[in-house]
Amino acid sequence: RAYLDNITAIGPRTVGSPENEVFAVNYLLEQIRAIERENTDAHKVSVDIQRPTGSFSIDFLGGFTSYYANITNVVVKLEPRNGAEHAVLSNCHFDSVPNTPGASDDAVSCAVMLEILNTLSKSSEPLQHAVIFLFNGAEENILQASHGFITQHEWAKSIRAFINLEAAGVGGKELVFQTGPENPWLVQAYVAAAKHPFASVVAQEVFQSGIIPADTDFRIYRDFGSVPGIDLAFIENGYIYHTKYDTSDRILTDSIQRAGDNILAVLKYLATSDKLAKSVEYRHGNVVFFDVFGLFVLAYPARVGTIMNYITAAIAFLYLSKKVLQPKTRAVHNLNKLFTAFGLTVISWVATLVTVLIVAVFVSIIGRSLSWYTHFYVSVFLYGTAAAAKLILVHTLTKKYFYKNMNEQYLGDTFFDVSLIIWSIALAMITHMGLCSAFICTLWVAFPLLTKMMFHKEFSQKGVTVKFVMMYLLGMFVPYLYMMYLSWTIFEMFTPIMGRSGSEIPPDVVLAGFIVVITVILSSYFINFIYLVKSTKTTLITLTTVFVVTLILVCSGVFFPYSSDAANPKPKRVFLQHTSRRFHDLDGNVIKSDSGIWINGFDYNGISHITPHVPEINDTIRTSCEEQAPFCGFPWILPVHFMFRLVKNWYLPAPEIFPRSPIHFKVLSKEQMPWNSVRLNFEISGPSHMSLYVRPHEGSALSSWSLGDGIPVASVGGDYFVFYSRGLQATPWHFWVELTAPEKHSDGIVSLAIAAHYFFGEDQKSPQIYALLERFPNWTFSSGWSCTYDLFVF
Repeated sequence: RAYLDNITAIGPRTVGSPENEVFAVNYLLEQIRAIERENTDAHKVSVDIQRPTGSFSIDFLGGFTSYYANITNVVVKLEPRNGAEHAVLSNCHFDSVPNTPGASDDAVSCAVMLEILNTLSKSSEPLQHAVIFLFNGAEENILQASHGFITQHEWAKSIRAFINLEAAGVGGKELVFQTGPENPWLVQAYVAAAKHPFASVVAQEVFQSGIIPADTDFRIYRDFGSVPGIDLAFIENGYIYHTKYDTSDRILTDSIQRAGDNILAVLKYLATSDKLAKSVEYRHGNVVFFDVFGLFVLAYPARVGTIMNYITAAIAFLYLSKKVLQPKTRAVHNLNKLFTAFGLTVISWVATLVTVLIVAVFVSIIGRSLSWYTHFYVSVFLYGTAAAAKLILVHTLTKKYFYKNMNEQYLGDTFFDVSLIIWSIALAMITHMGLCSAFICTLWVAFPLLTKMMFHKEFSQKGVTVKFVMMYLLGMFVPYLYMMYLSWTIFEMFTPIMGRSGSEIPPDVVLAGFIVVITVILSSYFINFIYLVKSTKTTLITLTTVFVVTLILVCSGVFFPYSSDAANPKPKRVFLQHTSRRFHDLDGNVIKSDSGIWINGFDYNGISHITPHVPEINDTIRTSCEEQAPFCGFPWILPVHFMFRLVKNWYLPAPEIFPRSPIHFKVLSKEQMPWNSVRLNFEISGPSHMSLYVRPHEGSALSSWSLGDGIPVASVGGDYFVFYSRGLQATPWHFWVELTAPEKHSDGIVSLAIAAHYFFGEDQKSPQIYALLERFPNWTFSSGWSCTYDLFVF
């Protein structure tokens, strides 16, 4: 706790700032030296300060290239007195995004690592392998410091596995959401050692699908170091992740203790494991893993899971085939009835999805999106009740008009079998796709099938008795309870993300879709009861009443999306960049210039809720795209333009800014290369963060450059983006680009723009930004900085 409080007391630790490069580094070194003085004779402690320079390309955020210079890593190696050939890495990062104290992301992890280093160094029990603690100083700059370490540091060659400590929320339980690649022995190590396990292969497959706009150092160690590892992150209360509210007092001591217990145990296990030295021998195969309500973790090889899944599906198909084909004389009739019920079930799902999405689109169109952001129960009352009511209504009408006068018991049995068929098909398909998450389908096939086989006689003879209902519910208890537990975890992760997912995706449509899927899953084995009960009228009236009342309240604006509650804030995120732009022609003359505060709301609502407080931010100042300029002529700090529609950006006129440390841009040379190619050499110096944008003109092509691996990587839309950052001091940035060009190019061959971002110090915020921020309501988190943008044509 003291480590955490002291790190966050330094303030925001942006790469390149004295807070990050000097104060945080000095504090870490002081603590490490104090730990080193109390080290036992069983261990040896080595400390190194690394300041790497490098470049790489990454396909995150649609693809871009990163360049870093003189950033900082604090590296500590704890090893046996006689040394060690192999090592396990523990990674955290002490830098933070601008304007936030970064307690959970990621100071708490560094505090935990300091305490683990202290505990292990005082232990008289010798380690078999070394433990390397990397306190990396540039993760928020899209994983730069970890790249500098794993590709350049001499200790990196000895690393056989790693544990990465991250955050997507503030406190709570730390979730294992990525492992491997392959190397099932690492999951087994976590299972054997962790005292408070919380892990899910479902989270892993969701995260690696790319639908969550985030990434971690795990990717760098995996892709550039070919090292397997475990990725953990705090996921609770993501509403205040990357905001000023991410303070140390919001992280409970229990969370810190829990994380420390788990990570210490796993590190000790790995550092004394024979498998670490022979990790190559154990690397093949994936693993299915999931915790059971946080009590323990079940893990088994994916190949075993595949066999179990196919056997379960085969048993279900065998049971259904035997039932449908007997007696043989009625086989065609039985098949016809089963496929009819199957079609009706699918129709009910489609009708439910369409109905609920129509409601979600309507809510979005009238400007009431995110009404559930602060009050999650609103989404359940609005979309959950609509989904349940629609499902029940479709099947009630089907029973009344399509299955008129048919045996209710027979119908109930038929629709149970339909659900079993659907789950069995899903199980076989998902297993065939190689997804480890197929174990969920196994639960939804095995338990209902077992329940049916055990109580089929009771149901056939006596129908729906109290005993049958109780036994049926008991048989379904495990899959239903686990699905509710998993659903809550998913919603806890995803709901806050909707507040920072950009203006392109309607969050109500996404959440409504999730709720429909969960409703369909949870109702799959209860659809049959619609055909068994006498009436669903009361249930339908209740659900419809709740839905209608909630919809009226949402439309009237009763549920405000954001909250400034001191104990549990859920702010709206807004970025403000006081920008001065200059556009140059082929001769270097300024043909256009302007200055203003560029405003981006980070969610679908844009600035609609802020306009009443700041009237001048309105539709008259919406941004327009500079078609001739890459990325529409705006100073994106990252290539996230595809997440934000320009019609939901605002450009408020403001005086020109004059940074004390302006950018210096030079063309060093222009060389004619073979094959109609031209090489342009540049030199740039400026603040710690800069963005480079490149757009080849029509007929030209960017063939190579001195960045990354030499092969240019285009971003979404076809322009090229380079993210630059540096530590406290760095030499000017030199690079070249090579283009193939047509013989005639009177309007030039390439447009190149450079933006300078001032995230700290005297140049960070202009008086105009300060004045504007004071007028923003207290339920916003507004991150502001100054920047310049210069476009050149060559």
